[in-house]
Amino acid sequence: MLDINFVRENLAEVKLVLESRNFPIDALDRFSELDIERRKLISESDSINQQRNSASKEIGELMKSGKRDEAESKKAEVAGLKDRQSELDQKREVAEAAMRDLLVGLPNIPAADVPVGADESANVEIRKWGEVPSFDFEVKDHVDLGESLGILDFERATKITGSRFAIINGAGARLSRALVNFMLDVHTREHGYTETMPPFMVNRTSLFGTNQLPKFEEDLFHIKDERGFALIPTAEVPVTNYHAEEILDASELPKYFTAYTPCFRSEAGSYGRDTRGLIRQHQFEKVELVKVCLPEESENEHEKLTQNAERILQLLKLPYRTVVLSTGDMGFGARKTYDIEVWVPSQDTYREISSCSNCGDFQARRMNLRFRRAGGAKPEFAHTLNGSGLAVGRTWLAVIENYQQADGSVVIPEVLRPYMHGAERIAANS
Repeated sequence: MLDINFVRENLAEVKLVLESRNFPIDALDRFSELDIERRKLISESDSINQQRNSASKEIGELMKSGKRDEAESKKAEVAGLKDRQSELDQKREVAEAAMRDLLVGLPNIPAADVPVGADESANVEIRKWGEVPSFDFEVKDHVDLGESLGILDFERATKITGSRFAIINGAGARLSRALVNFMLDVHTREHGYTETMPPFMVNRTSLFGTNQLPKFEEDLFHIKDERGFALIPTAEVPVTNYHAEEILDASELPKYFTAYTPCFRSEAGSYGRDTRGLIRQHQFEKVELVKVCLPEESENEHEKLTQNAERILQLLKLPYRTVVLSTGDMGFGARKTYDIEVWVPSQDTYREISSCSNCGDFQARRMNLRFRRAGGAKPEFAHTLNGSGLAVGRTWLAVIENYQQADGSVVIPEVLRPYMHGAERIAANS
């Protein structure tokens, strides 16, 4: 959430920035109207308060002078002023509530170095890693490979639940588990993250804190009872909210967390996109990276977090590229985002496997996550960052496709073999 004073004092600048994010700026016109109304109400209320104070002194003097009738008349006048002031204060509260509602709906302000553009066409590639593989046979996608190897079953998943679900079997399931353990080991042992296993359901307050609510209500799977829980769309929600409503000591920061969780998204508005395979499922798994840090450290921590996610692909020897998202393609709560895109041979292109975002104090302000510097300084809002390290299903399909062989088998990347009991490849019925 943006600082209300910042929006008030920089309204023209905020309008320009939000236009670059494809956000309708009429909300800011209404914000300005409400702010003007609020100021008028405060001014009139203050004026009445001065009148009441003056009248109270006058009443005291009249009582001392024995002029009781005049004093009683003045008291009736003051009572009228009190009622008017109460009415003005109620109107001010209504205006302020409307301003807060508008503020909640405003996306984050992009960092100064974020490329300006309407959509993904304005994203900027900043680096590539690895060589795109060449094959001397017809490349299959992960669906055909997985089904021929007996490790991937969409038909029975659809029977059990519905479309956009999958069952992974045998060596495929072991490969998925190996990827999870490998990612967690790298992030905890090499990158210094603390592993955590959070709840897979969260309340509405937590969803508001990481900006899923109110904007993305339709993307959630809600638990239909009086508690208002929802299944997590990403581990970012429970993990980032870990220190919500707390004041940390500055010496405790930065904090690094990593978590493996299933994730659940209704993918509202995405029907017809990526309907084949594992790219876009209602249920999927991720290893998430979350950081809480000092404001002056967040840019550097963002670079490190992105490199931590990239390291997984490097160790797996999967080619990828990293792009910085434009203003029109960034997520609602991000001030800067790097997308890491892995090479998918069957599609002859790179596909997103991780989004690494610096949210600044946007989420911390919503969840009241603060820190205090030494010497009893005033609490400040921390900065929060998050990114996938990595999306497990998309990493799984990237391994299957990039390591496929002419005979239909799949070679297991060397770093995963210790997690696969030494197996070197996946073949039919393995």
